[in-house]
Amino acid sequence: MAFKTLDFKCALVTGGGGGIGRAMAEYFLSQGKKVIICGRTESKLQEASKAMKDCPYYVLDTGNTPAIPEFIKKVTTEHPELDCLVNNAGVQRPLDVNEMKADEFTQKADQEIAINITGPMHLAVGLLPHFRQKSGAVIMNVSSVLGYIPTSVINPVYNGTKAWQHFWSMNLRTQIEQGGANIRVIEIAPPSVGTDLHRERKDPNDNKKDKNPSALSVEEFMDDVIKAWKADKDVIGAGPSQKIVDRWYGEFGADYDKAAGGKK
Repeated sequence: MAFKTLDFKCALVTGGGGGIGRAMAEYFLSQGKKVIICGRTESKLQEASKAMKDCPYYVLDTGNTPAIPEFIKKVTTEHPELDCLVNNAGVQRPLDVNEMKADEFTQKADQEIAINITGPMHLAVGLLPHFRQKSGAVIMNVSSVLGYIPTSVINPVYNGTKAWQHFWSMNLRTQIEQGGANIRVIEIAPPSVGTDLHRERKDPNDNKKDKNPSALSVEEFMDDVIKAWKADKDVIGAGPSQKIVDRWYGEFGADYDKAAGGKK
């Protein structure tokens, strides 16, 4: 029997202490799901946990990949019902090769790549053996509209990491389907949303509506995502990003389906 997106019982949400991660966790709780949150800052996790029915939380820097195997062992032992991973944690940094020394650029870029790419990959692949024991499971990867069209030039590394999330999600979905496991892979590609993602920019509020009319509030973003979850979509945009997602798949989707069918 096909496993629907919202059929899971227990979700682990990375970056669940704030922003869209917390908003997704709150929605899951409202639907009677169990939620576990994790992130880098314990004070934020404590505050969020208290506000969300004292849900369990773990301090985890997803960029610290050597810590992930032990974390997976711990969380699946303490919460064997876990059947959903939401790879939401991420950072966005303004990096400019014209303004930064090489060692500063690469140090910040390496950390961004570790948090946005390496950690989510290790979590997803590391949890697959556990998920394969379930009747069904879900992996949700949060990419970005900037992974489809890199229109923000000041985020060169972020744009690349989110393009990776997009293509990784496609390939992971295809491989899992070809392997016969009942595990859904969902990609969520947000547009600009009024969170603290831009906290390292000169103007950390330039993703808020009063400065960017095309940006979505967290509530508007969640309205679109919830509708897409209920419609059981594999790839989800919100507001202006949905048109770009549809445009990309309209242009390249058939080419990918042909390649996936040939198992290239």
